[in-house]
Amino acid sequence: MFLFGNFLEGLATVLSIVLTAYFWIVIISALLSWVNPDPYNPIVRALRTLTEPVFYRIRRWLPFVMVGGFDLSPIIVLLAIQFLQVFLVRSLVQLAHTM
Repeated sequence: MFLFGNFLEGLATVLSIVLTAYFWIVIISALLSWVNPDPYNPIVRALRTLTEPVFYRIRRWLPFVMVGGFDLSPIIVLLAIQFLQVFLVRSLVQLAHTM
């Protein structure tokens, strides 16, 4: 049973790393939207490809996130990431430690 506990702890660690990386990707994408960089830059295109589908779904589900031309969808995504880190990752680690 300890093998499954180690697997869960490893899964929680990888999930935490992925969520943290996406957290920073969302922050960088939001900051870049303020300066309107070159849309043909490969880094900007990669950031937009990673974040825009999620932002679009948030905007479609919660139409009130557009306030006076200001898009609050990155804030919603950041809050969701933090919730997942606190709830899901910690729960997986605690479950792994009980095994």
